[in-house]
Amino acid sequence: MKIQVKGVGLTKFGELWDKSLLDLSLEASVEAIKDALIDEKNIDAVFVGNMLIGKIAGQDHLGPVVASALGLNCAAFKVEGACASGGLAVHLAIQGLLAGTYKNVLVVGAEKMSDAPTSQITWALMGASSSLERKAGLTFPALYAMLSQAHMQKYGTTRQQLAYVSVKNHFHAALNPKAQYPFEITLEQVLNSSRIASPISLLDCSPITDGAAAVVLAADTNSKGVYITASAVASDTIDLAQRESLTELKATQAAGKLALKQAGVEITDIKLAEVHDCFTIAEVLAMEDLGFCPKGGGGKFISSKATKLGGKCPVNTSGGLKACGHPVGATGVKQIIEVTQQLRNSAGKRQVKEANIGLTQNVGGTGATVVVHVLQN
Repeated sequence: MKIQVKGVGLTKFGELWDKSLLDLSLEASVEAIKDALIDEKNIDAVFVGNMLIGKIAGQDHLGPVVASALGLNCAAFKVEGACASGGLAVHLAIQGLLAGTYKNVLVVGAEKMSDAPTSQITWALMGASSSLERKAGLTFPALYAMLSQAHMQKYGTTRQQLAYVSVKNHFHAALNPKAQYPFEITLEQVLNSSRIASPISLLDCSPITDGAAAVVLAADTNSKGVYITASAVASDTIDLAQRESLTELKATQAAGKLALKQAGVEITDIKLAEVHDCFTIAEVLAMEDLGFCPKGGGGKFISSKATKLGGKCPVNTSGGLKACGHPVGATGVKQIIEVTQQLRNSAGKRQVKEANIGLTQNVGGTGATVVVHVLQN
């Protein structure tokens, strides 16, 4: 498998009161098409990753909305897979390219979350959970708190190790002008921030974010550039109570193994990764389930600075969901863009040295859907 990332476009992430979802989608799309050096009329299909717009603004038919605003009459699709909507949109676009149905596709991930009350956003996000979890009054901070508690009890992971995920990702975000929170924080600030669901505090959580990301993908294997060499999806039970273990995401393990096999590489070949740190425990689990470190060793691995810029394998150089921001439909596409920029050697102050192979992991809900991509140049 070899699909070229021909162009990328990314808006600022944050509370963007003066821009609509369509404004953001067009800004990222136009930038990606320009970067790809192709005429927009050569776009054969548009895939739009989005989770919430139907619930919070009543617009469900988003594919044609974006395509027509760009002046395109091509095939257009809206893709929804909870917080993995962006990654799934990339995956499905790749299938169309591999099948020969399309030659050039535009993938847009976009979300406008700040226009709705926090209570409505919380309710809408819980559409990614099971009906039983919703009836029990659970929210995602509470669900990930359960995963945190289980991991701490089984492996001795500490509160400080979880907090270091936030500290590290804010350090990276301080180097990223597109980040929602481009500033550093201290371990003490994380530990002393308001408790949300023990042991998770406010600064363990990704924020409510507006933003859009877009990529132009092409079935082009003849020119130099960055290529997606693996795209894998796996699923798990949507209800945590039905799982055998609360200390692993089996969908990450399955998608990760398949992606590495598709790309013909080992996890030790990966030079950087963008993973789904919606809560700090999620990055710890990702490190273990993808195979960057032994099971139970994620906390120690991250706090050893192995995943910080300059370390063995920098993770979430964009700032991750925690500090770059988490416009849920855009996140999976933004991850592709960050790795692409790294492989292009165009990441500026956050550039990873000798970056030639990168990985992305995009998670829906508490791991019911996981998308893993491998990129190479």
